[in-house]
Amino acid sequence: MFSGFLLATWLGVAIGMAIGWSRRAENLFEPLLQMLRPIPPVSWIPLAIIWFGIADKPAIFLVFMGAFFPVLLSTIHGVKSCDRNLLRAGAMTGGTPAKLLRHILFPAALPSIFSGLRIAIGSAWMLTVTAEMVAVKSGVGYVLWDSYYFLRYDIVIAAMVSIGLLGFLSDMLIKTIAARVLRWQNGSILRTREG
Repeated sequence: MFSGFLLATWLGVAIGMAIGWSRRAENLFEPLLQMLRPIPPVSWIPLAIIWFGIADKPAIFLVFMGAFFPVLLSTIHGVKSCDRNLLRAGAMTGGTPAKLLRHILFPAALPSIFSGLRIAIGSAWMLTVTAEMVAVKSGVGYVLWDSYYFLRYDIVIAAMVSIGLLGFLSDMLIKTIAARVLRWQNGSILRTREG
Protein backbone atom coordinates (compact mmCIF):
# COMPACT_ATOMS: atom_id res chain seq x y z
CA MET A 1 0.00 0.00 0.00
CA PHE A 2 2.73 2.44 0.97
CA SER A 3 4.77 1.69 -2.16
CA GLY A 4 1.83 2.54 -4.43
CA PHE A 5 0.88 5.56 -2.32
CA LEU A 6 4.41 7.00 -2.26
CA LEU A 7 4.79 6.47 -6.01
CA ALA A 8 1.44 8.19 -6.60
CA THR A 9 2.47 11.06 -4.31
CA TRP A 10 5.81 11.59 -6.04
CA LEU A 11 4.45 11.46 -9.59
CA GLY A 12 1.21 13.27 -8.75
CA VAL A 13 3.03 16.22 -7.18
CA ALA A 14 5.71 16.36 -9.92
CA ILE A 15 3.26 16.20 -12.85
CA GLY A 16 0.74 18.44 -11.05
CA MET A 17 3.39 21.11 -10.48
CA ALA A 18 4.41 20.90 -14.15
CA ILE A 19 0.80 21.13 -15.42
CA GLY A 20 -0.06 23.98 -13.04
CA TRP A 21 3.09 25.94 -13.95
CA SER A 22 3.52 25.35 -17.67
CA ARG A 23 0.90 25.76 -20.40
CA ARG A 24 2.97 23.44 -22.62
CA ALA A 25 2.95 20.67 -19.98
CA GLU A 26 -0.80 21.18 -19.50
CA ASN A 27 -1.44 20.79 -23.24
CA LEU A 28 0.82 17.72 -23.35
CA PHE A 29 -0.43 15.77 -20.32
CA GLU A 30 -3.98 17.00 -19.66
CA PRO A 31 -5.85 15.17 -22.49
CA LEU A 32 -4.36 11.77 -21.65
CA LEU A 33 -4.85 12.20 -17.90
CA GLN A 34 -8.45 13.36 -18.33
CA MET A 35 -9.16 10.24 -20.43
CA LEU A 36 -7.62 7.94 -17.80
CA ARG A 37 -9.18 9.64 -14.75
CA PRO A 38 -12.81 8.45 -15.21
CA ILE A 39 -11.72 4.79 -15.53
CA PRO A 40 -12.41 3.09 -12.18
CA PRO A 41 -9.15 1.74 -10.68
CA VAL A 42 -10.85 -1.65 -10.11
CA SER A 43 -11.29 -2.06 -13.87
CA TRP A 44 -7.48 -2.19 -14.20
CA ILE A 45 -7.37 -5.50 -12.25
CA PRO A 46 -7.38 -7.85 -15.30
CA LEU A 47 -4.62 -5.88 -17.03
CA ALA A 48 -2.62 -5.59 -13.80
CA ILE A 49 -2.72 -9.38 -13.36
CA ILE A 50 -1.73 -9.93 -17.02
CA TRP A 51 1.12 -7.42 -16.80
CA PHE A 52 2.46 -8.22 -13.31
CA GLY A 53 1.11 -11.68 -12.38
CA ILE A 54 -0.31 -12.72 -9.00
CA ALA A 55 1.96 -11.00 -6.48
CA ASP A 56 2.49 -7.61 -4.87
CA LYS A 57 3.08 -5.70 -8.13
CA PRO A 58 -0.56 -5.66 -9.31
CA ALA A 59 -1.61 -4.40 -5.86
CA ILE A 60 1.01 -1.63 -5.99
CA PHE A 61 -0.21 -0.66 -9.47
CA LEU A 62 -3.87 -0.55 -8.39
CA VAL A 63 -3.08 1.51 -5.29
CA PHE A 64 -1.07 3.87 -7.50
CA MET A 65 -4.00 4.27 -9.92
CA GLY A 66 -6.39 5.04 -7.07
CA ALA A 67 -4.13 7.50 -5.23
CA PHE A 68 -2.54 9.29 -8.19
CA PHE A 69 -5.44 11.41 -9.44
CA PRO A 70 -6.47 12.98 -6.08
CA VAL A 71 -2.85 14.06 -5.53
CA LEU A 72 -2.49 15.28 -9.12
CA LEU A 73 -5.68 17.36 -9.18
CA SER A 74 -5.06 18.85 -5.73
CA THR A 75 -1.53 19.84 -6.74
CA ILE A 76 -2.76 21.47 -9.97
CA HIS A 77 -5.40 23.37 -7.99
CA GLY A 78 -2.81 24.49 -5.43
CA VAL A 79 -0.42 25.75 -8.09
CA LYS A 80 -3.10 27.55 -10.11
CA SER A 81 -4.57 29.23 -7.02
CA CYS A 82 -1.19 30.65 -5.93
CA ASP A 83 -1.23 34.44 -5.60
CA ARG A 84 0.38 35.74 -8.81
CA ASN A 85 1.52 38.89 -7.00
CA LEU A 86 3.89 36.71 -4.96
CA LEU A 87 5.36 35.28 -8.16
CA ARG A 88 5.74 38.78 -9.66
CA ALA A 89 7.44 40.02 -6.50
CA GLY A 90 9.78 37.03 -6.52
CA ALA A 91 10.63 37.57 -10.19
CA MET A 92 11.27 41.30 -9.58
CA THR A 93 13.81 40.45 -6.86
CA GLY A 94 15.76 38.28 -9.31
CA GLY A 95 14.14 34.91 -8.67
CA THR A 96 14.78 32.32 -11.37
CA PRO A 97 11.91 30.00 -12.43
CA ALA A 98 13.49 27.19 -10.39
CA LYS A 99 13.64 29.40 -7.28
CA LEU A 100 10.09 30.62 -7.80
CA LEU A 101 8.91 27.00 -8.01
CA ARG A 102 10.84 25.94 -4.93
CA HIS A 103 10.37 28.92 -2.63
CA ILE A 104 6.97 30.36 -3.63
CA LEU A 105 4.85 28.03 -5.74
CA PHE A 106 5.50 24.72 -3.94
CA PRO A 107 4.91 26.13 -0.41
CA ALA A 108 1.76 27.90 -1.64
CA ALA A 109 0.46 24.61 -3.10
CA LEU A 110 1.21 22.53 0.01
CA PRO A 111 -2.19 22.99 1.74
CA SER A 112 -3.95 21.68 -1.39
CA ILE A 113 -1.39 18.88 -1.78
CA PHE A 114 -2.01 17.68 1.78
CA SER A 115 -5.77 17.73 1.16
CA GLY A 116 -5.18 15.53 -1.88
CA LEU A 117 -2.98 13.19 0.16
CA ARG A 118 -5.74 12.69 2.72
CA ILE A 119 -8.20 11.74 -0.02
CA ALA A 120 -5.58 9.55 -1.71
CA ILE A 121 -4.74 7.57 1.44
CA GLY A 122 -8.40 6.53 1.77
CA SER A 123 -8.49 5.42 -1.86
CA ALA A 124 -5.18 3.61 -1.38
CA TRP A 125 -6.56 1.51 1.49
CA MET A 126 -9.74 0.68 -0.44
CA LEU A 127 -7.74 -0.48 -3.44
CA THR A 128 -5.28 -2.40 -1.27
CA VAL A 129 -8.14 -4.48 0.13
CA THR A 130 -9.66 -4.95 -3.34
CA ALA A 131 -6.31 -6.01 -4.81
CA GLU A 132 -5.69 -8.45 -1.96
CA MET A 133 -9.10 -10.02 -2.57
CA VAL A 134 -8.41 -10.62 -6.25
CA ALA A 135 -4.77 -10.32 -7.26
CA VAL A 136 -2.79 -11.21 -4.11
CA LYS A 137 -2.87 -14.32 -1.96
CA SER A 138 -2.18 -12.61 1.36
CA GLY A 139 -3.13 -9.55 3.40
CA VAL A 140 -6.23 -8.26 5.16
CA GLY A 141 -8.33 -8.27 1.98
CA TYR A 142 -7.46 -11.89 1.30
CA VAL A 143 -8.33 -12.85 4.90
CA LEU A 144 -11.63 -10.97 4.60
CA TRP A 145 -12.62 -12.72 1.37
CA ASP A 146 -11.45 -16.13 2.60
CA SER A 147 -13.41 -15.73 5.85
CA TYR A 148 -16.55 -14.83 3.89
CA TYR A 149 -16.38 -18.17 2.02
CA PHE A 150 -16.05 -20.09 5.29
CA LEU A 151 -18.87 -18.07 6.90
CA ARG A 152 -16.51 -16.71 9.58
CA TYR A 153 -18.26 -13.40 9.99
CA ASP A 154 -16.37 -12.67 13.20
CA ILE A 155 -13.13 -12.61 11.17
CA VAL A 156 -14.84 -10.56 8.43
CA ILE A 157 -15.83 -7.90 10.98
CA ALA A 158 -12.36 -8.01 12.61
CA ALA A 159 -10.76 -7.48 9.18
CA MET A 160 -13.09 -4.55 8.44
CA VAL A 161 -12.27 -2.95 11.81
CA SER A 162 -8.55 -3.47 11.12
CA ILE A 163 -8.85 -1.74 7.73
CA GLY A 164 -10.77 1.16 9.27
CA LEU A 165 -8.20 1.52 12.05
CA LEU A 166 -5.28 1.45 9.59
CA GLY A 167 -6.99 4.07 7.43
CA PHE A 168 -7.65 6.27 10.47
CA LEU A 169 -4.03 6.02 11.66
CA SER A 170 -2.71 6.79 8.16
CA ASP A 171 -4.93 9.86 7.94
CA MET A 172 -3.80 11.01 11.40
CA LEU A 173 -0.16 10.63 10.31
CA ILE A 174 -0.75 12.84 7.26
CA LYS A 175 -2.61 15.41 9.41
CA THR A 176 0.28 15.46 11.90
CA ILE A 177 2.87 15.93 9.15
CA ALA A 178 0.72 18.65 7.55
CA ALA A 179 0.37 20.49 10.88
CA ARG A 180 4.16 20.54 11.28
CA VAL A 181 4.96 21.46 7.69
CA LEU A 182 2.23 24.13 7.50
CA ARG A 183 3.00 25.85 10.81
CA TRP A 184 3.35 29.13 8.91
CA GLN A 185 -0.22 28.80 7.62
CA ASN A 186 -1.67 28.09 11.06
CA GLY A 187 0.13 31.13 12.49
CA SER A 188 -1.24 33.42 9.77
CA ILE A 189 -4.77 32.10 10.34
CA LEU A 190 -4.48 32.81 14.06
CA ARG A 191 -3.17 36.32 13.41
CA THR A 192 -6.06 36.96 11.00
CA ARG A 193 -8.60 35.82 13.57
CA GLU A 194 -7.02 37.92 16.33
CA GLY A 195 -6.94 40.99 14.02
